[in-house]
Amino acid sequence: MKNIYLLGLFIQIWSCTSTPKNKIVIIEPNTQNYDESVRTGLDVLLEDYPDFLKGKTIGLVTNHTGISRKGEKNYKLFKNNPDIILKRIFAPEHGIYGESDAGAEIEYDNKKDSGPEIVSLYGKTRKPTAEMLEGIDLVIYDIQDVGTRFYTHISTLGIVMEAAGENNVNVMVLDRPNPLGGEIIEGAILDTAFKSFVGYYPIPTRYGLTVGELSQMAVKEGWLSSVPPELTVVKMDGWKRSMFFDDTGLPWIPPSPNIPDLETAMIYPGMCLYEATNVSEGRGTNKPFKQIGAPWMNYDIAKEMKIQGLKGVDFKYAKFKPKNLPGRAENPKFEGYRCVGQKIVVTDKYKYRAIETAVHSIYITFGFYTDQFRYDPTKLGRLWGNDHMFRFLNGQLRSEKGKVVKVPRGLFKYLEKDREEFTLQSAPYYLYQQ
Repeated sequence: MKNIYLLGLFIQIWSCTSTPKNKIVIIEPNTQNYDESVRTGLDVLLEDYPDFLKGKTIGLVTNHTGISRKGEKNYKLFKNNPDIILKRIFAPEHGIYGESDAGAEIEYDNKKDSGPEIVSLYGKTRKPTAEMLEGIDLVIYDIQDVGTRFYTHISTLGIVMEAAGENNVNVMVLDRPNPLGGEIIEGAILDTAFKSFVGYYPIPTRYGLTVGELSQMAVKEGWLSSVPPELTVVKMDGWKRSMFFDDTGLPWIPPSPNIPDLETAMIYPGMCLYEATNVSEGRGTNKPFKQIGAPWMNYDIAKEMKIQGLKGVDFKYAKFKPKNLPGRAENPKFEGYRCVGQKIVVTDKYKYRAIETAVHSIYITFGFYTDQFRYDPTKLGRLWGNDHMFRFLNGQLRSEKGKVVKVPRGLFKYLEKDREEFTLQSAPYYLYQQ
């Protein structure tokens, strides 16, 4: 439905103690969309407000996922617009082209390119300096995310907003779909004592927000460490909370080398927890996160998972041999060794729960292979969001009644409480309906 043009179609939101520095502007779509596909914030900006950036010098935080629905790269569209100066491009983890493995530091040689300078925010610095932001009127963020707290692109967003606020530079977020939809919330709310680059906000693992919604929530909830910048969010057109990415009509572009498809993105919030263990999470294979295993495991884990009664998922036997894959998996666990374990197959995306599946899987792994299974409490705490998971495995987690939590059901009670809390807390920031 065509929106009514009011105040330039800008909805301005202030807190009761508003100052110009915490103003949030929401830009609504302004044309009828007759296409069945969703229009991203980039499409809405270019198609509905072609003159909005006229005369501005911009910085762009993006990667290879920043394309229009016609497949055009955002930086080329801005670069080729004579009314805009694209001064600098900032690249997140995995690089501007999505070319690097997780955790690999990146630097760019700008001497070889006459275009805008490319600055890595996953190299010597993760925060734009005052010098990097000098002369920039507006920093635009346009990256397709995966809807999981420890996927670091949203951490980069928060750090960029902090740097922009400190240097009086405005920020614009071009909204894109949460590929996992906006209705399902899973996992523990991050305890700020466990804050890190893989956990920057006090949100659940699967938080059910778009980056546009998350950015305004971060500002209004005071999650940024500095005075926030003036924030503008350009809404999508046609997206609903019930949509997974395959409902949007948009092409899937792997956001990073080890998230090749939507099913992997759905599994990732849970099975990524195995990164904190000595069990392979499938890196170095063509099914990262979809399969886990180790040389000392067998098929018993798959058999046991099958009888847990988990909804929306099936378990198969897995046998694989991780190998070094430059740009995808550098020196993966058990490189060159035969691993045995389980493969996860999502059978119903609406019923599948990644965290529930992972908790049962880790619990069974720990029980079946007690002598071999190891985990890093620090890493597990950062991924999980607090100390509950490793205290559960150690037999130290207690219920609210003081009893030792011995089975996953007791841990899930904590997660359900967090889900209810965050559902209420985040609802006022929804930009889209069911």
